[in-house]
Amino acid sequence: MNGLLFQLPVTVTKSNLKQAMQQAIEIEIATIPVYLYTYYSINRNPSQSDVEAHILSDMKASQKGKKNKRTDAELQQAAAQLALEIMVFANKAGGLIMSVAVEEMLHMSLSSNIKNALKPPYGGIPSLVGKTPKVWPAYLPGHVPAFEINRGKLSLEQLHAFLLIESPLPFNVDKAEKGQAIEYTTIGEYYDQIINCIKTELKDSDFNGDAPQLLPEKGYYAQNNIDTIYYDENHKPQFPNADDSGGLVHVKGKDSAIHAMNEIIEQGEGSKTPLYTPKGKIEIVGDHLTPDGKVVCPVTPVGDEGTNSGDYDDKNKKELSHFDKFLEVYCTIQRKNSELNTFLNTKNFDFTKYFVKDLPKNPSTSNYPKAIQDVSNLTNAIYTYIFIMAEACYKTAGHKQYEIFMFGIHKSMIWLLDNLCGTMSGLSYTDSSGEKQSVAATLEDYDFANSSSPKSQIIDLAGIAMASSPIVSQTLLSRIKDLPDVPLEAYLVENNKGIL
Repeated sequence: MNGLLFQLPVTVTKSNLKQAMQQAIEIEIATIPVYLYTYYSINRNPSQSDVEAHILSDMKASQKGKKNKRTDAELQQAAAQLALEIMVFANKAGGLIMSVAVEEMLHMSLSSNIKNALKPPYGGIPSLVGKTPKVWPAYLPGHVPAFEINRGKLSLEQLHAFLLIESPLPFNVDKAEKGQAIEYTTIGEYYDQIINCIKTELKDSDFNGDAPQLLPEKGYYAQNNIDTIYYDENHKPQFPNADDSGGLVHVKGKDSAIHAMNEIIEQGEGSKTPLYTPKGKIEIVGDHLTPDGKVVCPVTPVGDEGTNSGDYDDKNKKELSHFDKFLEVYCTIQRKNSELNTFLNTKNFDFTKYFVKDLPKNPSTSNYPKAIQDVSNLTNAIYTYIFIMAEACYKTAGHKQYEIFMFGIHKSMIWLLDNLCGTMSGLSYTDSSGEKQSVAATLEDYDFANSSSPKSQIIDLAGIAMASSPIVSQTLLSRIKDLPDVPLEAYLVENNKGIL
């Protein structure tokens, strides 16, 4: 492995801690549109009969011209079994990916709590608005080596990028670009730098525990929601985020700040224990990545009996880390496709086509026709408004903060954004060459004007979208009108205590 990866020119010190905490926030934000986009590419509840018929047709077509082809009875049985497995797996894959996206929002909040609790010059109000990557493919700020992250549909390629994001140990890939950010080889290694700085260079008196934060006793963070829950083969509900895996932390001093950072690391990363196979030890990182970033699926399926205890992030060993959740989805797809190609004597049979929507990679609102642009602008405005409201929570406290979060952010995420993103991923249009093109929510930052409040502009965008497309309903407009009205420059702050 290239030793230069470990010769980091800049590390976290108290002189750049404010920058380091902002970079940590932006690392978390960069993952949110990526994970959400992939989530909305999954049809979590496809029609079992339609899927079975489609599979059977494809399986029969795959046997044409083969000498030792499968019988119709064998194909019928295999199609029925695969359709049943898809009904369980599609729902589970969606639940696992959304459970990670929910925790990334938590990690953004934990990092923001630390930055806002740190007194100047070490901290200050977190900057959350306009931090979604503007150019795609994007890169994690400061990661060495650099690797592409994309808004793309569920695939082995996309899941591989997710594993690189969450890997607990360094790896080496071809693309290595350096920027102005503080460099690190894994997110956990970077957060360890922050922990070391807090532990060795700061005092408890460098923190202001009265600064506005998102506090655990307010009920702001819920480990699971309607989109994280999935059902197993026995139709029993599964909750991928465990109650004891962590939540919001009130940062008052060094210990609580370190606790918050450790929580982010533990929720994100898997075990560092080497994998042993019947042939012996394999040199790997992050449980199941080779040093050059290739995936090695475990002998024991992730989550089964025998899974390394370090793959979990909670005391009761019920919740897998982000890395291992993604590994489970990746390896299930890889194993099932290998089984199917062996059974059918084919090379490229991919069962994900039956529950994954064929969404474009890294779409841009500007490339859509006007009617879809209107819906996309509305969706992006609501997406951006979530960050405006989140940032406002660090400029005010008490009832006003509670109103913004509970009646603004929760409603925007669960009722508005979920509705629009899910619906957009089912749309299509015909381009100038007559080709059918699929549509997806672009999850781009919307550029609000300063002439009026973001909420009033969102209401106007909803009116425009309603005139262009039937997917924007009067009910959705009514829910938008119920959102709290948060200006771009949110609140005056007196002595950083959130006093209006």
